[in-house]
Amino acid sequence: MPFYHTLGKIPHKRHTQFRNKKGVLYSEELFSTEGFSSMLSLLYHVHPPTKVLKIDKSYSVAPEMGIENNMQHRSFQGFQVKPEKDYLKSRKTVLFNNDVMISLAAPQESMNYFYKNVNGDEMLFIHKGEGTLKTQFGNIDFGYGDYVIIPRGTTYQIEFKNKDNRLLILESFSPIYTPRRYRNEFGQLLEHSPFCERDIRPPKKLETHDEKGEYKLLIKKGMLLFPYTYEAHPFDVIGWDGFVFPWAFSIHDFEPITGRVHQPPPVHQTFEGRNYVVCSFCPRLYDYHPLAIPVPYNHSNIDSDEVLYYVAGDFMSRKHVTQGQITLHPLGIPHGPHPGTVEKGIGAKSTEELAVMIDTFHPLKITKEGLKLMDEDYYLSWLE
Repeated sequence: MPFYHTLGKIPHKRHTQFRNKKGVLYSEELFSTEGFSSMLSLLYHVHPPTKVLKIDKSYSVAPEMGIENNMQHRSFQGFQVKPEKDYLKSRKTVLFNNDVMISLAAPQESMNYFYKNVNGDEMLFIHKGEGTLKTQFGNIDFGYGDYVIIPRGTTYQIEFKNKDNRLLILESFSPIYTPRRYRNEFGQLLEHSPFCERDIRPPKKLETHDEKGEYKLLIKKGMLLFPYTYEAHPFDVIGWDGFVFPWAFSIHDFEPITGRVHQPPPVHQTFEGRNYVVCSFCPRLYDYHPLAIPVPYNHSNIDSDEVLYYVAGDFMSRKHVTQGQITLHPLGIPHGPHPGTVEKGIGAKSTEELAVMIDTFHPLKITKEGLKLMDEDYYLSWLE
């Protein structure tokens, strides 16, 4: 996240002696996802973060291919994903390409191990449930409607408050940023941005665990999980500072941009990465031109696959929408409002819809897990 933040105790100067009360040096760690030339943070550990006791055999977590070349409008019932106790096992990849993986999860229990994804930033959208993300940077409480952004290489645990949890997960193989057009040359969010730094929640509570033992850490690299056992507790950081850290942003804090006539989807953009964007569709006033047509017009996805994840509210352009439903409109063919919705929507003043959209600029593949959730007849829903 492009602003400076710090927690805990740090020395006055970088790369200088920093000792505990007994005179023992803390271990400094540079944390950066793009080497030494981009954003970074410096962390100070009680124990060196390099002491590995054991490495067990890796195993595959690659999604199984269902449909490789999709050229059909699709719909998936996301809440049909069955709850599972374990957080990682509950993650079911539905759609993917070389830039992103889009998954659904319904975990029932908190993690009793640690996890680190070294290849991808992760965006967790909390559809149901609440809890705490625990990391070496500190803790972030989350709840309904939160986007939780976890930079690659971050070691984390999630503590859920109850068993009823539903997550939409985007795994990005490039860093997740706020849209460039909303930022000035220094990284500050500008006046026309639909949110600002006040809305962003960095870690607040730093828990320093000066403990030794055996700590299980599952590391994802590529499509493999590597089980590591470390000697020191992963959350032994006494302090840190920098520009790279996990953070949360509530979809309820997104301020929609509206106009006299219908505004195109880019006004809803919330995040971006390589070859994709994420948008937030939030409660808002409709267009106020006297002849305005509030329902979105037909449009052709010439160069992007459009994924819409429905969270809550009524969608005037769609019929039979349910919570947790995912629609996929592939590039190359047009889509638009369902029959009857355009005339029905004329005169409407506002909408209470809530949804997350992910547009990818390369085609998405459908997994076997996705096929289990798919409505085969969705493409017929535009017929009278």
